[in-house]
Order: sequence, then C-alpha cells, then structure tokens
Amino acid sequence: MINVSIAGGTGYTAGELLRILLRHPEVNIETVISTTSVGMPVAEMHRDLLGETDLVFSDTFRQPDVLFLCLGHGLSRAFLNDNDIPPSCKIIDLGNDFRNNPVFNDRNFVFGLCEQNREQIRTADSVANPGCFATTIMLALLPLASRNLLTNEIHIHAITGSTGAGKRPADTTHFSYRDNNISVYKPFTHQHLEEIANTLTSAGNSDLPQINFVPMRGDFTRGIFASVYTRWDKNMSESAVIDLYEEYYRSSPFVFVSKQPISLKEVVNTNKGLLHIEFHNGYIHITSITDNLVKGASGQAVQNMNLMFGLDETTGLKLKGSAF
Repeated sequence: MINVSIAGGTGYTAGELLRILLRHPEVNIETVISTTSVGMPVAEMHRDLLGETDLVFSDTFRQPDVLFLCLGHGLSRAFLNDNDIPPSCKIIDLGNDFRNNPVFNDRNFVFGLCEQNREQIRTADSVANPGCFATTIMLALLPLASRNLLTNEIHIHAITGSTGAGKRPADTTHFSYRDNNISVYKPFTHQHLEEIANTLTSAGNSDLPQINFVPMRGDFTRGIFASVYTRWDKNMSESAVIDLYEEYYRSSPFVFVSKQPISLKEVVNTNKGLLHIEFHNGYIHITSITDNLVKGASGQAVQNMNLMFGLDETTGLKLKGSAF
C-alpha cells in the first residue's frame, strides 16, 4: 500500500482527492493536515464523506510515501521549508509554486501533464500538477505544437465553474453573483498563460505565436469549456489533422477525440478530457472540456501518483460520469 499524507485538507481539491483516494485499491491515507481544523473529523468538513472515513484533521506531519500539497497558491514552498521532508517521500504539488520554477533545494519538479511528460513522471520524486485552465487548453493544442504547426495567433475563450476559484468566499463566488450570470476576469493576463506557453514550446513549437486568452466565470460549479481557434493555412486536410490528434492521444487513457460536438456534462465527475475539431473559413476550431477538480486538479494528481509508483495510470480513476 502507498501511504499518503495530504496537506491543506479542507479545500475543494483536497476534498476531491480524498473522494478518489478512499476508493483507490493501493492507497492508505495516513494523515490529513489542516492547522485550522485540528481534531475535527474529516467528514464534518467534507460532508459527502460521512460514513466513509473516520479520519481526523491533524497538524502532525508523518513520513509518508507521497505527500500531496493542496495548499493555497504560494504556500507550498513555505510548507516544505517548515517541515523536514525526507528524500524518500515523493511530492505532488497541486498549487502553482513549482510549475514555472521547478527547482527547490535538491528537488526538481517535473511538470505533471501526463499526456506530455509520462516517462519523466514515472521516474520523478516531485511533480508540479498543472493548472485547470492550462490542462484544458494544452490538451487542445499539444498535438499541433508537437509538429510546430502553431504559427498564427491563438484565440481562447474558456469558461470555468465556481469551484475553480477555491473554497474561500469572495464577491464573485457568492451565489447571488454567480447564479444566472457570466463574467470575464483576468483577460490576456491569467496566471496559467506562462505554463501554457512553456509547455507548447517544449512540445516542439519553437516560435510560439501570441496567445490571446479570455477566461470567464460560469454559473455552474464544476468543469471547464474551452473554445480555441487559430488561422489554418497549412496543407493538411481535416482528416489528417484528426488523425494527428488521435495518434497523439492513442496511449492516453483519458483523452478522446469526439467526432460529434461535445458538451460539459460529458466530463463532469470524471478524469476525461474530450476534444472536438472543426474547420471554418480558414480557421481550425478546437473545443476542449475537462472537470476542473478532477482532470484539472485532483484526478490528474492521482494519475501522476500512479505513474510515479509504477501502477496502471487509470487505477482508482475509472469514475462514473453524470451526463444529466
């Protein structure tokens, strides 16, 4: 059994991680760390786990086989500085501390996008889990980047559910604001842009064009729906492009190219990424969808753990979707 500790155990990503790991056949959860909820049963915070676990929040750090960091952005480095983590303990960080700055002491965090870095993840001792918007957008563009086919400006409109903003309440996550409402935030400046650009460049697109990313807040709780398009002036037929995508993701158990248009509910509560490709008036248009808490966060973290410990990467992740 893989002994697991989770730091930052009260938030949405930790709750989703607990739901997955409690059903993982190769995992034993040792500790769930929260300095604000010490002594509280985990199921009192994550109410859907009532009757499924007797775990209690702790502030004591043990020495597990793998440590998941579900802390707020910018807090993972502080946690690792304040705690003595042995080299034998693997680390998976769900925050943004190491995505673009991977070196920490003697550790080098591998960027945890399984569809690009599967082999590096297998031998890594530390992994930086990608962001949710970044995952959804990178899945849409990686096959083209791998052939250096992204040469014209890229335009992205992507809408995310309210859980993407985290558990801490704010004006724009309040029900009265979100319900029956859509709004733009951080246009052209979103923090995930850097990891998207770094990943597409490292995939083989040496001279990456301008990426214009407009994120939006949706009036739903889970999921990301990304509409991605760029001018297409390559001498490749639509069928050849779809063949490229299908071949690129042939060994990826969770990413699929749909011949039919896709909708968000098809991935909610799953670790899937679905893609749909069309051509219109000289443009290629790619629709990409994920669940921001699963493939965009905790599910991908477990997929990374499976690879790091030599398991089938689908272990514990064959989750039931909810299409209606």
